[in-house]
Amino acid sequence: MIHSAKKYLLFFVLLPLFSFSQSSLDAFLTPSDTLNKPRRNAVVIAEASLAGISLIGLHQLWYADYKQSKFHTINDNNEWLQMDKMGHVFTSYQMGKHGAQLLNWSGVGKKDQLIYGATLGFGFLTTVEIFDGYSQEWGFSWGDILANATGTGLYVGQELLWNEQRIALKFSFHQTKYALERPDKLGNGFLEQVLKDYNGQTYWLSGNLHSFFKEKNIPKWLNIAVGYGADGMLTGVKDTDNQLLPNLKRQRQFYLSLDVNLSNIETNSKLLRSVLDIFNMIKVPLPTLEFNKKDCVFHLFYY
Repeated sequence: MIHSAKKYLLFFVLLPLFSFSQSSLDAFLTPSDTLNKPRRNAVVIAEASLAGISLIGLHQLWYADYKQSKFHTINDNNEWLQMDKMGHVFTSYQMGKHGAQLLNWSGVGKKDQLIYGATLGFGFLTTVEIFDGYSQEWGFSWGDILANATGTGLYVGQELLWNEQRIALKFSFHQTKYALERPDKLGNGFLEQVLKDYNGQTYWLSGNLHSFFKEKNIPKWLNIAVGYGADGMLTGVKDTDNQLLPNLKRQRQFYLSLDVNLSNIETNSKLLRSVLDIFNMIKVPLPTLEFNKKDCVFHLFYY
C-alpha cells in the first residue's frame, strides 16, 4: 500500500515537470511569427557546417579511391532506366522542402524561404556533380542537373501556385535478389542496397485529395499515389551477355496506390507533428496495382 502511495506521489510530483518540459518543447518547435535572428543564424551555421562536413567526408571516403582527371561531362541519361535520375529528383525535393521549413521556423519571409531554403538540395547536389566531373570514374552529368532542378522546381512551383505541397514526392524500398549477384554495384547489406539497388526502389507522386477538393468531405490524411520503379537491372545499361541471370529482362514498372499524408494527421504535440512530417517522405505500404509491359499485378501491401 505504501509502495503504491509512493508511486502516485512521484507521479504527481513529476507531472508538472513533464508538462513544463512538453510545453517548452512545443514552444521551441513552433515557427516564429517574425524574424528570429538567433534561430536563423543557428539554421544557417548548422546547414553550412553539415554541408561542408558532408562534402569533405564524401571527397575523402568516396572520390579519394578513384583517379582524378580534367573536368569532363558524360551522358548517362539512358542508364538504370532513369531510376538514378529519380533519386536526384527525390533528394533535391526533400532537401529543399526541409531547408525551406527550417527558415520558416526561424521566421524568415516566404520569398527568402524559396530562394535560400528550397534551393538547398539543388546547390548541394550540384557541388557533388562537380566532384563527379573531376573524377575519372564518373563525369559531370547535365541529366543529373536537370533532375536536381526538377526536384527543386516541384517544391517551389507548388508553393508559388498553391502556397502548400499538395503533391509530395515519396520513396519506398524492398530488397531484391539482384543485389546478391552484384553486391559491388547494388550494395552489400540493407543500408547500401537502399541507396544502390535501383531494382528495389520506387518513387511516388502522392497527391492529397482533400487539398484538391476542399469542399468535399474527404479525410485530410488520404492520398492517392502513382509510382515508378524498374526491375531486372544488374548494370546501368542492358547486358547483352548476362552470365549471372540469363533470363533477366529489364522492365519499367508503374504503380497506383492509396497513401497516407502523415503531415495531416491531427495532433496537439509539436514534437509528434515534426516526427510525422519527417517520416512523410516514406510511402505507407498499402494495396497497390502494378503495371508493367507483361501484365497487371495486384499487391496486398507494396513497399
